[in-house]
Amino acid sequence: MRPAEGVTPRVAAAMAGQPRARFLPRRARLQAGRDGPLAIGHGQTNSQPRTVAAMLDLLDVHPGHRVLDVGSGSAWTTALLAELVGPDGSVLGVERVPELVEVGRANLARTGLSRAVIRAADPHVLGAPDDAPFDRVLVSAMATRLPDTLVDQLAPGGVLVVPVDGVMTRVVLDERRGTTVTEHGRYLFVPLVGG
Repeated sequence: MRPAEGVTPRVAAAMAGQPRARFLPRRARLQAGRDGPLAIGHGQTNSQPRTVAAMLDLLDVHPGHRVLDVGSGSAWTTALLAELVGPDGSVLGVERVPELVEVGRANLARTGLSRAVIRAADPHVLGAPDDAPFDRVLVSAMATRLPDTLVDQLAPGGVLVVPVDGVMTRVVLDERRGTTVTEHGRYLFVPLVGG
């Protein structure tokens, strides 16, 4: 599967290094090259590759970053982020569906990327505030409004990418704790629980 045209070389390399098929249920692997969302069970999906590439480009992850992956699902985005942060960075994936936590952990273990971990999300907390601040936060589910609790988990200069009410939204937290919010097209996602 080739990422969409215009994808940065680093994101394209990460996607080549962590093929989508590795993170899909066996019955869906033959469809891994299809540019559409694929069911992974429990009402959740593995996002469309073109969408994932666009989100990663917006997130602008650099080596050494600490990244939070909200809604890690089958761990594909977690593994892609781990490729992007390199050996000096770290990725924490949080997932609310217990069965997907186990699936994601198993998938991630097969990658050998020890700089990434998946944890069961606290059902009463969005993100991982006790582990904050993060340089980057990626959300792979649709929020109904901008989740301020995730903005609060950003380090100065940090970036949050989240679909909000159908619009891909990028938030940059500047050094003075002010935010710049930009919109980047319309998308469909499963709902963000608690968002």
